[in-house]
Amino acid sequence: MPTSASSTSSNRTEVLISLLRSESKEVKLKALREVKNQIIGNRTKKLSYIKLGAVPKILEILSSSDDSESLILIQSAATIGSFACGVDVGVKAVLDSGAFPHLIRLLSHLDDKVVDAGARSLKMIYQSKLAPKYEFHKAENMAFLLSLLNSENENVTELGASIITHSCETTAEQKALCEAGALSRLLILLKGSLNQREASLDSLAAMTENNSEVIAKFVGLNSGRALNSLTELMKDRYPRTRLLASVCLIVIDHTSPNYLQDIGIKTKLIMILIELLEEPGRVGDEVPFALANLIADKEDLQQIAFEVNALDKLCSFLHQDTLLTKRLQGILLAIAELCSRLENCRARFMSMQALNLVTNALTHDCAEVRTAACICMRSVTRSVKNLSAGHYLDDMIVTPLVHLLHDQCTSVQVAALKTISNIVVDFTNRKSVFIQCGGLKDLVLLSKSMDSTLRLNSVWALRNLMFLAESSNKERIVSEITASTLTSLVCDPEPFIQEQALALVRNLVDGGISCIEHVFVEGGIIINAVGRQVRNASKSEVCIQGIYILGNISTGSESHKEAVMHQLLQEAPSVLIKFLKCSDARLRVAAIWCVVNLTYPGGPGSSVRVARLRDSGIISQIKCMVNDPCLDAKVWTTVSSIVVFLHSSLYLDS
Repeated sequence: MPTSASSTSSNRTEVLISLLRSESKEVKLKALREVKNQIIGNRTKKLSYIKLGAVPKILEILSSSDDSESLILIQSAATIGSFACGVDVGVKAVLDSGAFPHLIRLLSHLDDKVVDAGARSLKMIYQSKLAPKYEFHKAENMAFLLSLLNSENENVTELGASIITHSCETTAEQKALCEAGALSRLLILLKGSLNQREASLDSLAAMTENNSEVIAKFVGLNSGRALNSLTELMKDRYPRTRLLASVCLIVIDHTSPNYLQDIGIKTKLIMILIELLEEPGRVGDEVPFALANLIADKEDLQQIAFEVNALDKLCSFLHQDTLLTKRLQGILLAIAELCSRLENCRARFMSMQALNLVTNALTHDCAEVRTAACICMRSVTRSVKNLSAGHYLDDMIVTPLVHLLHDQCTSVQVAALKTISNIVVDFTNRKSVFIQCGGLKDLVLLSKSMDSTLRLNSVWALRNLMFLAESSNKERIVSEITASTLTSLVCDPEPFIQEQALALVRNLVDGGISCIEHVFVEGGIIINAVGRQVRNASKSEVCIQGIYILGNISTGSESHKEAVMHQLLQEAPSVLIKFLKCSDARLRVAAIWCVVNLTYPGGPGSSVRVARLRDSGIISQIKCMVNDPCLDAKVWTTVSSIVVFLHSSLYLDS
């Protein structure tokens, strides 16, 4: 019976591994070359050899060979580097075998070819996030790194730059490298070979990120011409060089925009990045992320990008079935930034029927793509015009979003919750579509999560679902969430969750007496919790939501008003006095509206409430606020009206 090709291949693999143990140097050398040639660009072969324990055996050859055996050293180092190239499993196998210090030792070898082999292998390792972090604060480490950067060997200088890119993360590390003279050396390397130039650009981005002090020193290098070196490289013939130079300029602009005030440079940056979107491979994959980073939170740059058809170009890629995962993620994030502020951009996006393509990405196999799709949809759904038209509460959009609430990846769940928070605002009273899809049950379930981020965003979504909801939907929401759960959320340990839970209650009681009654169920546990937060919370935003709830309840019946008075006058001095004197104008306004609703003329108990407020010192404080410079005209008029009413009430009482 003939032997299969796979069986033959497997047998050869085992034979080669056995040959690595040979006493003959020639046999070992030949086996090393064959193993290296088999695994280059072949992930399956790499994994097969790793599983059979090839890496430790190759390391044994490397570590046991003396300095005179250059050919063995070169081939063993090159083979180890091939295992580490592009496969994290390979990097882990290499590091676990203990190869790292032996490769470092090769950098001081007298034979340049051995040095090259060691440097190349180490560069392969430093392309992975698994590479060991370099400790720059140790003097001997810094001296060694500078020796790499100052080497005449191109691969060694690239290795030095790669170590900086991988390991420079903190402000202290950036400063240490800067003070040691690394910036100057990297600037020199910008004039070196293509590989040196690109490695240097990567390192410069790492050293300058979010560090204005290091940026200032870099800009001052070479008699102030260092920045020109980057702008010149934007025109380089090589696409990756243009991209990396652009990334460096984006990093500088984000932290120290005063160095790049010329709108012409920023426009040129946008044009270059849009042009590079067409590039294949790694460059094309990374460009959308750079574009998203450039225009993030900058409406002027978003407008420029829109005017040069960046959105059309990005959306055209969504139609490609063969789009790779990383590029798809980046494109979705870039579209998200473009649509984050500009309504004309959102309108153009909708006109291109691109929403369906983004919706399809919600079910992508990759969690990062699902997250990016949610972020993109979140930006698009900020459109009040389209919310008013009810364009987003559709089964085709809602169903996959609700499914993502069960995603195994927390970041996907959070992104989906933030998107849902937008679409359930819907002004067309089609919230029942979301409820019928099971979304309400899932939001309530996540509001009980131990993860505070999930809890916060689920409560935020519930708040928006409650906003302007019909009475029947409010009933369904309250029934699902229950008074006890709502009370516990109002009293959550996290102030941000307290704020959103109170905003949820505020939306609940906005809508008439029947809505107000919900906070009095089960012995009034909800209104009591609100009152405690109003009296005790230290965060202004929590108090603001709480006092507005009490103000809304005060529009109800006499018993509702009395319940609010009970909450406000439990302690002396009243919490209202504190709010009316507060430096936060938002709190003063909220407190005034609460008093307005409590004392509105015509109610049978209004005069009695005025007297109680007077006795608590609240009346005199409001009189002092007639000339409050922070209150707008409408509130000022309201305060004046209250004072007039209170004067007449006091006169009658006397």
